[in-house]
Parts: sequence; structure tokens; C-alpha cells
Amino acid sequence: MTIDTGGLATGGAVGAGGEQGEADVLVLGAGIIGVCVAASLAMRGKSVVIIDRRAPGEETSYGNAGLIQREGVYPYGFPHDFGALLRYGMNRTIDAHYHLSALLTIAPFLYRYWRHSQVKSHDAIARQYVTLIAHCVEEHLAMADAAGSRDLLRGNGWIKAFRSERARDQQFAEAERWRGEFGVNYRTLTPEALAEAEPFLVPGLAGALHWTDPWTVTDPHALVLAYMRLAERHGARFVQANAGSLAPHGAGWRVQAPGGPVTARDAVVALGPWAEVLTRALGYNLPLAVKRGYHMHYRPAGEARLNHPVLDVERGYFLAPMRQGIRLTTGAEFALRDAPRTPVQLGRAEPIARDFFPLGERLEPQSWMGARPCTPDMLPIIGPAPRHHHLWFAFGHAHHGLTLGPVTGRLVADMVTGEPPFVDPAPFRATRFS
Repeated sequence: MTIDTGGLATGGAVGAGGEQGEADVLVLGAGIIGVCVAASLAMRGKSVVIIDRRAPGEETSYGNAGLIQREGVYPYGFPHDFGALLRYGMNRTIDAHYHLSALLTIAPFLYRYWRHSQVKSHDAIARQYVTLIAHCVEEHLAMADAAGSRDLLRGNGWIKAFRSERARDQQFAEAERWRGEFGVNYRTLTPEALAEAEPFLVPGLAGALHWTDPWTVTDPHALVLAYMRLAERHGARFVQANAGSLAPHGAGWRVQAPGGPVTARDAVVALGPWAEVLTRALGYNLPLAVKRGYHMHYRPAGEARLNHPVLDVERGYFLAPMRQGIRLTTGAEFALRDAPRTPVQLGRAEPIARDFFPLGERLEPQSWMGARPCTPDMLPIIGPAPRHHHLWFAFGHAHHGLTLGPVTGRLVADMVTGEPPFVDPAPFRATRFS
């Protein structure tokens, strides 16, 4: 989902004869959000062209923990605990890392993020966020069934494993509160029950919290491609071109492509971490930043197997069983989007993860890196552009892009087609930053 404001990308159309021309809707960005928007619109009979410089699903949507987080009613906030802030300030943890050179640039964002993460504000945000999260599993299952890709989804939830009773009891209490307030479901696992569920984890853990509502994805990239094929079966076309060339054209929009211009009445910006480039060029000043993340795949050692995705809570890394192997993912790196990669969190996590679960050799020559698109209030930006007709925004999903792909696709399709939105879009409008 990369855009470049300088010149056209090479490439061509994929679709009906490589034709360019007119469409009803241009969808800019071929990650999970853009593909789900395109599929939802195409299934309603709209002619759709998806624009991206890279093939579908090859950027941020490629690398994640593979969770459809029905329990994720509280978007990931900025810590307010003094001990956590001190640890992060030392810049030696697995779950957070920062580039000192980027702090001056991102400091205004971090300050607003910290303010929105205060308890009262975070509680209010969760009550808005749950209106999206509550639909994530049903919308994924509906789209996966339509795409014939249910085999990529598993309905056995995911596990938080604890090393200390203190962390365990705190999160048990929080989960119970969330169950009462938001209807999420879980079960608590004693050390013995955890060993039965995951017999190859290190002995001596204090227990675990098993979130039972979420579904998991064994290959997120393959899921994006399946949803893309669904969109194409309903007439959508993919054109490899520079989304940064978007410009008004009559009553609609135009993108320059190698095979000629592509025009449409409506355009949807679903460019993830690159949305800021295009929206700024169009005169918007939205408070966007990125959290970068890394992953690496490993072969399980010997006969070891991992039955669920597992978070090592106190250490701050995640292990997920994927088609490609056991995926080790790190927390958030606060850096400029295009800064050189610094996979230090992965280096810190790997030896600890090897003690936690028997990992074999690495399966790739280097780690993968992606950038999560974030807003300071932790809510995505979904809805009409404030100062342009027939322009729509769908970005800023932070850690929950995979989770909210089909939900966002359906909501955007409702608005573009003039149907009653199935979720109130007001909390997610760009005008909240005016």
C-alpha cells in the first residue's frame, strides 16, 4: 500500500483485458482494509478499481499476529503506570522501542496519545470502539464464506500466559469487568490446564487467560488474496499504479496509471500508513503516526506444536502458529515510517521465546517489518472527507486492521451507496480532529 508523490509506478492492470477507463469507485490501497472495501462495494454491484503500487496484501497486512480480536474493545493505549514508563524510557524492552531521532517529530502525537489513554478517556473510547469490534467475527466469517477461504480461519481463540500471579490476577479481574460491560467471553486456565492446552510451553507458568470469542488466521496474506479474488469475481479490477496521483476530475476523481487514466465518481483512501501523504497533499492535517512492528518465522523444534496463538504477557512478544511456521511478533516501535529498520526487539525476544517454547531455526534470511497506521485517540478514520465531495477515508486502524477489515468494508460500502450505515459512523469521522 505504498504511494509516491513523485512520478508513476511501473506495472499494469490485472483484470479484464488490462483495461483502464471509468469505474464507479476508486479504492486506493490493496491491504486488508482496501480489499474489503472493494469486495463489499463490488458485491453490491459497483464497478471498482483498486489502485496500489504493490500487489495486494504485501505491506502492513502481510505481517501481524493473525487475530480477529472480538475481545479487543480497548484499543492499545499509552501506559500511565510510572514503572512501565520508566522501563520504556530506558528503551530496552521487547514490547516498545523508540528511535531517539524521531521523538521531536512524533512528540505532539505521543502527547495526544497519552492524554487519550487516561482512564476516563480510554473508557469512553472503548464504548465507541466496541460498536465496530462487536461485528468483527461475524463479518469476517461472512466474507470468508463468500470467498471460499474459511479454511484459513480457526475458532479456538488465543491465550495470554502469565509468569506471575500478580499479573494473572489483575488481568483476570479486568477480563471479568469486560465480560460484564462488553459481553466478551473467556476462561481462566490454571497452570495445569494451561499445560494441557499447550504442553510444550515452559513449565512453571502461573496460568493463563484464554479469550474464547476471537478467531485466528493461519495466513493473513493468503486471506487478503482470497478477499481480493472475491472482489474480482464480482467485477473489481486491480491496477498497479501510484495512488498519489489522485486528483479531482469533473465531479469525481482520476488516477494516472501506466495504461491510461482511471476515473470514477467516488474514491476511497485506504492507504494505511501512507494515507498521511495523500491526505496532506489534498490539504488535510490529520494527526497520524505509525507504530512499526517486526516478525520472524521459526520451525518448531522436534515434535513441538503450538495449538493457539500465545502472548508472553510479562515479556511482551507473541507466538502464533502460521502456515509458514511459528511467527514471533514484537510490540510497537515508535519511529518515522520510512526510517531504516531496527529489529532490536526481535533480537531481544528470540532467546526468551526459545526458553518459553522450543523454537527451531529461523525460516527467513531477515525479519519482516511493517508500519501500523495510528491516530492519537486510537479510533480509525472512517467516513466522508470533510472538504471534498465523493472522497472517503478508511484508515488509521492501528493494531486492528486485520480485525476490522470486513467491518470497515461494509460500513464504507453503506455510506458510498447511500444505504443506512449498519454502525453509527459519527465517532470515526475525520471532523473530530477539526
